[in-house]
Amino acid sequence: MLLTGGLKSLLPHVLRRMIRCNRLSISNTSGMAEGYKQANVVILHKSLADDFEKFCHANDGPLPLLYRSQPGDWNCPSLSGDSDIRTDCLQYRKYEHGACTGSLKSLKEYSEQLKDMVTFYLGCSFSFEKAVQKDGIPIRNVEQKCNVSMYKTYVPCYSISMFHCNLVVTMRPIPESKLGAAVLATSELKEAHGAPIHIGDPGLLGIQDLSKPDYGDPVHLHPGDIPVFWACGVTGVEAIINCRAPLAFTHSPGCMFITDVKNDNVRSSGGVPQVHCISQDPLHFSIVSEEAAQKIKVLETLIAIDPGERGIRHLQRQGELLGACLAMSHAGSVLITTGFPTHFMHQPPEENDGPPGALAIAAMLQALEKQVAIVTDQRAMDLNKKIIEEAVQLGILKKPIPLLSYQGESADSALMFLCENGNPGRPRFDHLVAIERAGMAADGNYYNARKVNIKHLVDPIDELFLAAQTIPGVTTTGVGDGGNELGMGKVKDAVKKHIKNGDVIACDVEADFTVVAGVSNWGGYAIACALYVLRCCDIHDRYLRRAVGFPRTPSRRLWLPALPSVTKEEKLLKTLVQLGVRSGKTASLEMEVDGLPFYNTHSHMIEKLL
Repeated sequence: MLLTGGLKSLLPHVLRRMIRCNRLSISNTSGMAEGYKQANVVILHKSLADDFEKFCHANDGPLPLLYRSQPGDWNCPSLSGDSDIRTDCLQYRKYEHGACTGSLKSLKEYSEQLKDMVTFYLGCSFSFEKAVQKDGIPIRNVEQKCNVSMYKTYVPCYSISMFHCNLVVTMRPIPESKLGAAVLATSELKEAHGAPIHIGDPGLLGIQDLSKPDYGDPVHLHPGDIPVFWACGVTGVEAIINCRAPLAFTHSPGCMFITDVKNDNVRSSGGVPQVHCISQDPLHFSIVSEEAAQKIKVLETLIAIDPGERGIRHLQRQGELLGACLAMSHAGSVLITTGFPTHFMHQPPEENDGPPGALAIAAMLQALEKQVAIVTDQRAMDLNKKIIEEAVQLGILKKPIPLLSYQGESADSALMFLCENGNPGRPRFDHLVAIERAGMAADGNYYNARKVNIKHLVDPIDELFLAAQTIPGVTTTGVGDGGNELGMGKVKDAVKKHIKNGDVIACDVEADFTVVAGVSNWGGYAIACALYVLRCCDIHDRYLRRAVGFPRTPSRRLWLPALPSVTKEEKLLKTLVQLGVRSGKTASLEMEVDGLPFYNTHSHMIEKLL
C-alpha cells in the first residue's frame, strides 16, 4: 500500500490502475494527481440521459459536463486512454427508486445492466486545488488529510422534467486576506465549478452547522479563515435520489474518477473578479468584475462635484456607492425614505431634492423584480401618493409603490415595523435607503442647512435605521449632500469640521454605506445606474444566482428603460413644481433643484451618468 503523500505526483493512469486493483488505502481522492481534472460520476438508464444532460446544461455551475458516454460504453476516450468506469472509482453508490441501497468497490457484477446505461462525467472542485495552492492559498482539507465538507443548501436548481433538487456545495476555509486570490484562481476553471457561489455566513445558504456536513468530513477553520462555498457535483447525486430511477449509480462523494486531462485549458469567464464585504452580521461578501467596479467608481466620481461649494469633498468615502449597490443587488426587499421639509414657512414644506432620486432607485429595483416600498411622514402621505401616481403615468415606475408611514409610538415600534411580529429573524426588508431625508442631530432635533429646527415636521424614521443596526441581515444606505441627512452619521466628524453650521446640524444616525453627492438626486441616479451595471456583469449575475439556472443577460432590454433619462426627469420636476414642491436653496417654484437650473446642470449630469 502506498502512503497518501506519495500519490500526489503519480500520473492518473497509474492511480486508476492501483484503484482498479484495490491497492490504495485512502478514503478520497483530494490532492491526488495534482494538476489533473477529476470527475463526479452519474450512471443512469439511457431513457433518462437526454433530460439529465439538459439538467446539467441548465445548472452548469454544479454540473459542468465533461463527457457523456454512449449506452454500454465503459471508457471515455476524450478524458482517459485506458479507463473502465466499472472499476476506476475508489467507491460507488447504488441507488434504487431514490434510496441508496449499497456502497460498492466495483460495478462489474452489474455489467449486463450497464449495457443500457449512460455515464456522465462531471467536473469536480478537487481539480482546482493545485491551482489554488500555487497562489499560496492553503487547502485545509488537504492539510488535515480528510475529505472536503459537502452540504445541502436551500438553493433550488433549475428543474428539467423529473430532475430537480437543491444545490450541494463544498466548503473550503480561506484566510480573509486570500479571498480575492482564491476567487481569481478558480474563476476561469469552469469545468471545476469556477468561482465560489457564496462567501461568508453558511446560514445564508440554509446550512445550520459547519461541523455536520451532509457528505464528506468536517474541516476545521483556522483563526481568520472565512468559509467559502463552491458549487458541487454531488448535486447530481441529489438529482438521482429525487428522480427515483429504478436503478442508478454514482461515485461515492469524494471518491472521484481521475482523468488524464490537465487543468491548464481554461476559458474566460467575462473579466477579472473582485471580492467586497457587504455585511458584517451576518458576514457576507459579494463578487463583481473589475470592469463593473471601475464603471461604478466613475459614477461615484461624477456625482462628487460640489456645485454649491459646501465642502462635501471632505465627506466623501471611496467605494461607498459600490458597497451600497452590491448590498441592494443581493436584497430581495428594499425600503426607501425621502423628504426634507426645509421650507417650514410654505405648504408643502418639502424641497424637490430627494423624491426624484428616490423614484430613480425604486424604478430600477422594480425592473430587477425586487419588492420596494416608501416610508414617509404622515403629514406628507397625500403629497407622496400624488407623486407616485404621476411617476407611474410618466412611465418612471412600472406600477405604484406601497406608501407607508411611521410614528414610533412605543419602544418596540421600529422592530415591529421592520420585522414580522417584531421577530429580528424575520425582517420584512433586507435594505433601507434614505435619500435627502432630514436626519436627527446629536441633540435629538432636526435642522435644515440654515440651522432652523424643523423637528415638528419630521416623523422619527431615524428609529428604523437605528433598529436596523440590531437586525442581522438588514443593511442601510444614506444619500446626502450636506451632512444633515439621515445616514450621514458615518461622516459626522467631517461634517462638524468642514460644513457650515455642521457642529449643530450634523446627523448623528449612521448608515452602513454613505453616498455623498453634489445634489442628492444625483446620488439616486448614480445608484440606479450602478445597479444596472451590476446586473449586466456576468460575474456578479452568476454569483447572485449561485451558478444555477441560466444567465439573466436577455433581461437587459427590460432593465434599460428603468434608467433615469433627461426627458423623464424633466417631466417629473415639472410635476413637482405643479404640486408646489420648491427648490431647496431658493424656495423658488422653477425648473431648478438646490438653486441649480435643470437645463445644462441636472440634465448634463444625467447624460454623463448614462
